[in-house]
Amino acid sequence: MQAQFVIPTTGQGLYEFTGQVCSWVREAGIDSGLLTLFVQHTSCSLLVQENADPEVQHDLLAYLARLVPPATDPSMRYLRHTYEGPDDMPAHIKAAILPVSLTIPVSDGQPRLGTWQGIYLFEHRDAPHRRNVVAHLA
Repeated sequence: MQAQFVIPTTGQGLYEFTGQVCSWVREAGIDSGLLTLFVQHTSCSLLVQENADPEVQHDLLAYLARLVPPATDPSMRYLRHTYEGPDDMPAHIKAAILPVSLTIPVSDGQPRLGTWQGIYLFEHRDAPHRRNVVAHLA
C-alpha cells in the first residue's frame, strides 16, 4: 500500500504528523509489516524525535543553526548556490546530513514507536512550503 502525506510548513521547524501516519496504517488493515516514509524534497528532512517536551525541538533548531548558519554568515562565504536565498544552500546541507527517509516496523496494526517518539518533517527553509511525504507499507 502507498499513500502521500502533504505537510504544510510556515518556516523552519519540526512539524509532527504522527497522527496522520498512525491513522493511515490503522485503516490499511495490515497487522504487521514495514513502513517506509520518504520526503520528496531536498531542503527538508524526516525525523523520529521526542514529542513530549517542545524544548527538544527548540534545541535541535538552535544546534543546527549553529552547525549550518545561513549563507549571510561570514563563515559561509564559500557557498556558491545562493540565488534562492541565504537559507537555501544551508537547507540542502542540513537535508544531506539528516535522514530523508524513515523505516518503522508495524505490528498489531500500528507503527511501533516508543512512548515519547513522534514522526516529524523537519523544515529547513524560512518560507512556507507544502512538503510531500510518500508512505509505503508492506
